[in-house]
Amino acid sequence: MREIIEFNTISSALHAMGLDKPKHPLVSIFYHRDIKNGPQFAGKSIVSSFYIMEYKEGETSSFNYGRTTYDFEEGTLIFLAPGQVLTVNEWYEKDTVSGWTLLFHPDLIRKSQLGQNIDNYSFFSYEANEALHISDEEKNIITGLRDKIVKEYSQNIDRQSQKLIVTSIELLLDYCTRYYNRQFFTRENLNKDIITRFEALLKTYYDSNKPLEKGIPSVKYCGEALNMSPNYFSDLLKKETGRNAQDHIHFFVIEKAKTQLLNSGESISHIAYDLGFEYPQNFSKLFKKKTGLSPSEYRDIN
Repeated sequence: MREIIEFNTISSALHAMGLDKPKHPLVSIFYHRDIKNGPQFAGKSIVSSFYIMEYKEGETSSFNYGRTTYDFEEGTLIFLAPGQVLTVNEWYEKDTVSGWTLLFHPDLIRKSQLGQNIDNYSFFSYEANEALHISDEEKNIITGLRDKIVKEYSQNIDRQSQKLIVTSIELLLDYCTRYYNRQFFTRENLNKDIITRFEALLKTYYDSNKPLEKGIPSVKYCGEALNMSPNYFSDLLKKETGRNAQDHIHFFVIEKAKTQLLNSGESISHIAYDLGFEYPQNFSKLFKKKTGLSPSEYRDIN
């Protein structure tokens, strides 16, 4: 079994990498070139209690970051939420030549607006191969905000510096949201193929016995079948179609339900079970929410 290394504090993480103690207990930025104990992490998995934003310059080697011909090549950003597992298969010294990492603990933002909205930055739950690839201009904005954070926590820490650090982190994440939206847009042709595959996946699923065995397909199931994390998959669909993955699944199920209601004499309960609902009342509730009619009302007026 692969060894798992857990870091509950930023200080313990920096110490393990052979870096200096943090100047602020809840936030720190370190440069990869300063890591002294990197090889010890090879073949191990890392789990932390804080948020991680990692930047790598240009080409990368030790991880598959999912860059395509549609993407910029000047820099790459990956994001990890507390409790998410980072697996280091091998350690490449060339990866430490450039780049930097931002660490911030949930306690830093807990009382702030960012703390209330942090779950909206869904890219913290993306996989490494769903990384953000940025241009030189975007890189300059990101590094400028990085420098502001470092400057603030390197001075005497007071209430105002804490607020400015959190504000800078929030602005940094807002820019990353913009750049991810741009990346979804520039990958438009690639994403259309994914949507086509998703539609085929749903059709194949309902042409089998899986609805009876496993129920309605989940976003997680569909994302993994298409080699994507659930959040990235849902965000991609939202950007391309205006509907998230859950909405697409429900739309498909309701359309299939309409066909069965009008072309068979099966009971509402039988149709519900056939579509993968554990309880018929859940089917009726969803159907009415999406159509404004109960299944029996829809059948009667059509």
